[in-house]
Amino acid sequence: MPAASEHNPSLAALQEEVLALRAKIEWLRAERTEMETVRALTERYQQSQVRFRTVFEHSPLGHKIIDADLIIRQANPALVAMLGLSGKSELVGRRILEFVHPHHRYDWEQLRERLWARKLPSFSLETCLVRPDGSVFWCHVTSILFEDEAGQLGYTTLEDISERKRAEADLQRLYDAQETVMHLIAHDLKSPLVNIKMLVEVLQRDEALLATCPANAQQETRAFLAMIQRSCTEANTLLKDVLFLGELDAKRLEKQPTDLNAFLDARLLVYHVVAQQKGVELTLALPDRVIQAAIHPDKFSRVLDNLLSNALKFTPPGGRVGVSLAEVQGRPRISVSDTGVGIPLKLQERIFDKFSAAAREGLYGDTTTGLGLFITKQIVQLHGGKIWVESREKEGATFSIELV
Repeated sequence: MPAASEHNPSLAALQEEVLALRAKIEWLRAERTEMETVRALTERYQQSQVRFRTVFEHSPLGHKIIDADLIIRQANPALVAMLGLSGKSELVGRRILEFVHPHHRYDWEQLRERLWARKLPSFSLETCLVRPDGSVFWCHVTSILFEDEAGQLGYTTLEDISERKRAEADLQRLYDAQETVMHLIAHDLKSPLVNIKMLVEVLQRDEALLATCPANAQQETRAFLAMIQRSCTEANTLLKDVLFLGELDAKRLEKQPTDLNAFLDARLLVYHVVAQQKGVELTLALPDRVIQAAIHPDKFSRVLDNLLSNALKFTPPGGRVGVSLAEVQGRPRISVSDTGVGIPLKLQERIFDKFSAAAREGLYGDTTTGLGLFITKQIVQLHGGKIWVESREKEGATFSIELV
């Protein structure tokens, strides 16, 4: 039997219209759902923007957004006030370097290089800024790299730490006064020690004088003179370390960009001879590309000297001492490893303390002042770096330094 629609064209057209209307309704429903989703996302984004703007505008810390050229794209009122300006228009569009103290421009170049060139997620520094009226203030800066439709930008927070720096300066003055007294005492003690040592050497060479002693006492007399000479040497070494500590002044630590590859290669020359004399193999592993860091070459040399001296002091003949340079997560890392006696776990926590109980006599009779590793850590920290040790007893030790 023929379908009703075949005898009733109007009914067929009506059915087609109904189907079309149903399809349109479904499409409208889907579009409405999509529009509601978009509207909900837009509202969430706007709420997020409101929250961000509230935090950004009302934070007591200075906030700014900078680009790869260190141009300020946005700034909050706290930063405007911090810099002694009257409004954002005096800040936005200018380079932050316009407000940086000349001695600290390198810090910001480092920030730009670490974030935009090396793609580190964040970078922190302490720097000094200058206001238009010429006054200066210290601030702690943390910058985080983030993606934006305009490209990669740096969200930067600045905290005024001038009060802390002033407190540190007051403490430093007190410390300097104490160090001055210690320095004078140490300096004045050097001359008597040198004189005693010279007199002992004269007595040791004067066979006629020694011959006046009873035969059974001559050997004992020579032993006593040797003990006095050794004590003078140890005391003189201690005084040198104390005097060196007095010279460790962060205000005089003028760092300069240094080729670490060439620096390490040059410093190891003399230690190759010392290692050969002790029957120890000394190696240097350098990367193919040059790694640079801002250091004070003279003072940082003391770091390497202390670590190498210790490694050779505790490594038996036939052992190995290795120095390596690498870049780990965008930071230069220097390591000094040995196959020596190692450091007991209970001593490792105090190894960098002043006059630490971890100080031990070396395998070759070398004595220690207990200040070497303490001085090493102080120098590394003055460079903004960190130092740590990894060791197992009888398996050697590795001292690592990470610089900024």
